[in-house]
Parts: sequence; structure tokens; C-alpha cells
Amino acid sequence: MCGIALVISGIKIDLSFLLSNYTCPSPLFCDLPFVSEDDIKAALQRRGPDSLGTKIVKLYSASSYDTCKDGSEFSGELLFIGATLQLRGVNPVVQPLTDEFGNVLVYNGEIYGGIQFRRDSNDTEILMQSLERCCSCISHENVGSTACTEGHIESVPQLLSKIRGPWALIYWQDSSKTLWFGRDAFGRRSLLVHWPTLDDSRLLLSSVSPPSSTKKPYDIEEEKWKTELDFWEELSCGVYSVSITPLKLGGYLVGEVKKHGWTDVGLKELITWERTGIEPKPENPRDCLRSVPLATAHKVLKALTESVKRRTSLNRIYQVYLGNHSQEGYAPIAVLFSGGLDSMIIAALLHLCVDSKYDIDMLNVSFDGESAPDRISARAGLKELQKIAPSRRWNLVEIDADLLKLTFETKHVMTLINPSKTYMDLNIGLALWLAAGGDGWLYQETSSNDGIQYQRVKYKSVARILLVGSGADEQCAGYGRHKTKFRNKSWLGLHEEMKLDMQRIWKRNLGRDDRCISDNAKEARFPFLDEDVIRTLLDIPLWEIADLDKPSGVGDKKILREVARLLGLDEVARLPKRAIQFGSRIARESNRKNFGSNRAANQASAGNLAIHRPSD
Repeated sequence: MCGIALVISGIKIDLSFLLSNYTCPSPLFCDLPFVSEDDIKAALQRRGPDSLGTKIVKLYSASSYDTCKDGSEFSGELLFIGATLQLRGVNPVVQPLTDEFGNVLVYNGEIYGGIQFRRDSNDTEILMQSLERCCSCISHENVGSTACTEGHIESVPQLLSKIRGPWALIYWQDSSKTLWFGRDAFGRRSLLVHWPTLDDSRLLLSSVSPPSSTKKPYDIEEEKWKTELDFWEELSCGVYSVSITPLKLGGYLVGEVKKHGWTDVGLKELITWERTGIEPKPENPRDCLRSVPLATAHKVLKALTESVKRRTSLNRIYQVYLGNHSQEGYAPIAVLFSGGLDSMIIAALLHLCVDSKYDIDMLNVSFDGESAPDRISARAGLKELQKIAPSRRWNLVEIDADLLKLTFETKHVMTLINPSKTYMDLNIGLALWLAAGGDGWLYQETSSNDGIQYQRVKYKSVARILLVGSGADEQCAGYGRHKTKFRNKSWLGLHEEMKLDMQRIWKRNLGRDDRCISDNAKEARFPFLDEDVIRTLLDIPLWEIADLDKPSGVGDKKILREVARLLGLDEVARLPKRAIQFGSRIARESNRKNFGSNRAANQASAGNLAIHRPSD
């Protein structure tokens, strides 16, 4: 996991291709910016503690070294910031990466396919080498074509469309004076943007919002706090370019922003999220709706196994810490663990993909001690995993929290979820942030004259990779609203609701979750959102994915329940869906704290209510 950022100053940004009726503010250098570069660096370094680097690219107008009337030069500046948590590659890598051609890259992601790489190579270095070979034509309007005046094979959008795996990047192509930036088609890595405004004419990109940008700006003239400034927004998925050219009248440099379409056919099919088998035909026997063919369940199991394997191999983490830890008792990879269907499947697959000499940490957070539903199911899940894999050391890390004592932590997480701003976002973000921290309790087995006893001891997970079950509910009809939509509009309505969930998951879930988990110098990886897994599930008729005529815990995520049974997880295959904010009981505690009771919170629709921030 890395933290990346860019600050563009002194350049007039033209957003007319993206936003209608947009007026470009004058590109003024600000002595007291609302968001400072040092604040951004500090926030990024929590994500990437292994190294922090910067690179400044200075640009000049057509009059180049001519000076203005006040003696200064019209020029622009691109400040690249990169903080690295290195998990792949043999040699240490410090971002930003530069090359002999003047190109600059900051990258946050993993490459699992689409670009060839060696087992000992680093993703960022491989991507930099591939980008060097891309065309440097100024115009990239026809990105679907391989035609290029320079005779190169592909453009930057074509290269990025081929990458399989999560990514966000910012890349300066010096030969064409073009800046490229964007995030993968599902938004599995966070990237925030501040488009230039009258308050701050800079264009900023950052993996995370620093604390300063959640404050309310103070209006000195009116001597009062202004309405809270929505400084950041989630950058929508895609590839963007800023072609920088001189503007002769006035001397300003101008950056024209464009968004480019994905060019890979397979990727575009996943984004449109269409499946051939949506509604069973009248001639289909009812028995077809009740069971999942064994071959279909095996197909999904194979795709998920390969997905977990991709996310747990080629990792530098196996070598980095073995010098400080004995081989016994070391867990390089953890699972966000509720004991529910998704996390149990991931844990069982992780066991199949990781050498048995390593421990597996399972991180479980509770705001109600032993009484929280997720704590109860996690303990039951541990016993079931121990039955199918008795040789593996499973560490159930129990993280206990008291919401009333988390004042500082809550304010910090409010920064991380920004620009998300509802109580539901905060509840989920806080639960994820605490779980990812891995600071909890572990039951250790001890022998005595009275036999085997268990002692609860403090334990902090050092795993830098955290596997998360995001995407399972969206693709396999796990939410209550899916059942409602099916009841009201049958199979087609269910399909459309699931499609909507997948096409907005970047904005509703993944950016927020990435920021909260990564703040602990951990990297979230999402096996259910692997491109091959998505393709496999889309190739299966919807009635084999779910049967929402059946009760909760049976028909929802029907296909995954069959996968669980293939893994020997018979007990968990019958568990109903439970969201982390309810399973951990943070939603209940938040309702009591902020609204007085669950009833009052429900009446106020607290989950979707924007958080009130005090003006101090």
C-alpha cells in the first residue's frame, strides 16, 4: 500500500470537457493554502511508512524566461509526493520514480496480470518501464485505436486498461507535457481530487484527506465560520489526462483535463455488468432454482482460490520480517473476520494458499464485548476452521472497543472517511480502522496439572496484508434491499439493483474502506473483486447465484454457501448476512451516543444522516 499525491500550482486548469459552465479561476500561488503540502505528507506517511519522497517539475510559459512587470516569471509547478509500504519486489523502492526521459510516476496498486513481470520485480518499476514505451502524442481522443503518429504500439489509456488488479496512479509524461492520473475500473484504491475553486485554485490529488481539510474555513472579514467546505471528492473511476500548453494572452500555462474511455474489451464487459442468464425460462424445472450444480460451485471455488493465491504470493513481506520473528508464531497475512460466510471462505482459502508454517491472524472487533454477534460467530468460526485445518495455528484477535472512550480516534476516522460524511460511514470506518490496527487479545493454550487451560493475553497483529470480503454481497445478492427488489420487481429488478451496487461500489464503499484500513500501514486486498472472479460470477445464471424466495441464510448468496460446503464449512453455510456495523454493535452504541436510543436514531434515519461537525 502506498500513499500518493500531486499538487499543481500556477497553471490555469480547464475543466470544460468534464464540467459544463465551469469557470477557471486564476492560478494564483497561495501563501496560506487551506490544505498544506506538509499535512498531505503526514497523512500519506501513515499509509506508507517505509519511505517518503517528493519530486518537483517546473514548467514555464511560451515566453519562457521573459519576466512579468513585477519581475517574476509566469510558471507552473507539479509537486509529486509518494509514501511507500513495500510489499512486492526484492529491492527497496522510493517514490516518486523518475527516469532518464524526465517522466515521473507515483503508483499505489498491484499488478496481477495484463503486464508481464518477474516474480522478484516491483509493480511500480514494471509499470514505469511499460509507460516509457507508450506513445507521446498530444491528442489521445481516439483512445480506442492503436494508431499513433509515432508508430508506438499503445497509448497510456490502453496500457492502463490492460492492468488486472487494483491501482491508482499519477504519471507525468514529459515528452508530451501531459499529466495522466486515475484509478482502476472498480475503485479498489482511493484517490481524492480537489478541482480548482476560487478558494483554492490548485488542482490536488491525494490518496487521503489530511486533517486540515475537514475544518471549517474562517471568514476573517465577517468574523465567523463559513459553511463547511467540501474540499475533496472521490475521483470517479477512469483515466484522465491534463495536456499543458502555453496561453499566449496573459502568459498563463493552461492544463486541459480530459477523461478517456477504457479500451480493453474484457474490462468493458465487466463494467457494464451484464449477464446472459437473468430470468429462468418457464420451461426450467423448479428444481433448477433450488440447487446449484456441483460443477458451477467448483468453478467459483477455483476462481476464488486463484484470486487469494494472487493476493498472497510474490510478497516481500514473507522475507522482510523473518529476520525479526521466528518462523513459528509469525502471521504475515490477516483476515478481517466476523465468522460470517465471506470471511470464513477467505480464511479457508488462505489456509490452502499459504505455507502451514505461518500463522493466520483473524481480526475481530466488538463494541459489546463477548455479547456482540460478530464475536459469537467469530469464536464459532474459529472452531470450525480448526476442524478442517487442525495443523494451522489460527489467531483469533479479539479487539474490544468502547465508543464513549474513543473521542480522539473518532475525530481521526472522520478525517479518513472524508468526503463520506454519514453516521453509517463513520461507524463502518471506525470498526475497520480498529480492526486493521490489530491491537487486541488472544487466547493462548497453557498446560498445567489441572490439564489444558486458556489464558487471554495481549496481542498485536504485525500482518501488513489484510484480506477483506468486500464485493461478495453486491455480486451474490447479500443485502436486504436485494430481497425487497426481488419481491417487488422479480429477477430483472434484482439484476438491476446488483448492477447498480457494483457500479457505485467505488463511491459508497471502497475508497472509504481503503483509507481507513491503510491508515494503519496495512494493505486491504479484496479477493471477491478480482476480475476473474467477477467474470466467473457473471457467467453463472442469476438463479444459481441466489434464490431470494428462500429465507435469509439459505437463498441469499446461495452460490457462496455451496462453495463453503465444498470447503467443509457446513455450519457457516447456514449463517445469515450481518453488516459489520451491526455485527460489531457499533451502530447500536453510536445511536445511543448521538441520538439517545436506537428508536430515536431510526426515526431520524441516522445511518444516512450527515454528521454534525462542531465549528470549533
